[in-house]
Amino acid sequence: MTTPQTDTLVSFAHELADAADKAILPMFRSGLDVENKEVSGFDPVTAADQASEKVMRDLITSRYPDHGILGEEFGTKASTHSEGLTWVLDPIDGTRAFICGMPTWMTLIGLCDETGARGGVASQAYTGERFYADTRGAWHRDRSGTETPIKVRPAPSLEEAIFCSTSPDLFTDALIEPYLALKARAKLTRAGGDAYIFCLLAAGCVDLVIDPGLQPYDIAALVPIIEQAGGVVTTLDGRPAHNGGDIIAAASKELHEEASALFAA
Repeated sequence: MTTPQTDTLVSFAHELADAADKAILPMFRSGLDVENKEVSGFDPVTAADQASEKVMRDLITSRYPDHGILGEEFGTKASTHSEGLTWVLDPIDGTRAFICGMPTWMTLIGLCDETGARGGVASQAYTGERFYADTRGAWHRDRSGTETPIKVRPAPSLEEAIFCSTSPDLFTDALIEPYLALKARAKLTRAGGDAYIFCLLAAGCVDLVIDPGLQPYDIAALVPIIEQAGGVVTTLDGRPAHNGGDIIAAASKELHEEASALFAA
């Protein structure tokens, strides 16, 4: 894609986020019923997830009918665009946090072509925050509309790093021992946050995030934000992150390699 084309589509992603925000906010902390999408285990979904994805899908289909859509709630619409342009949507990343009334959930809107993720918007409607990436760089916009460029901070050694993950329960089987070794070495470890912690890495607040078992819609929007902020994000075995998997994001190549090595041992 050309630079103007990419930035035009990222501007459209903000329109999608605005529509999703309006659909979600009236339902936040409203005592919504929660459905379970899994027969075994717990994979929650609410009317807010479904309503916000539907409004985004309708806007995309109306404005760009040849673009594909991959959404958590309503599946895949194949792209017929010459570059395979596809919108990757997670209407509420962090539905568990949403159910609990915690303002760490986000609406994720990623734009991918055949080669990877090209733009992304992560919106937290309750706090009025947006993290996003276009061809100019990575940005944070607050409730007042003030736009500030964001960058990862100079990454320390692992012993001085702040390490975050959504939940220790994500580290199962062969990932358990490396996780415990990493936790023992890091200066500070915090759990919780879903997509928000990846945005905090891009904004220079934390140094390392590892979340195993992510789907494309959990990470595609975040890849450009992290990379444009100067960070590194891949799977633990070094593959591109936009297709999902066991994801590691770090504030530097050196910290990324140091942490990844623990999981490769």
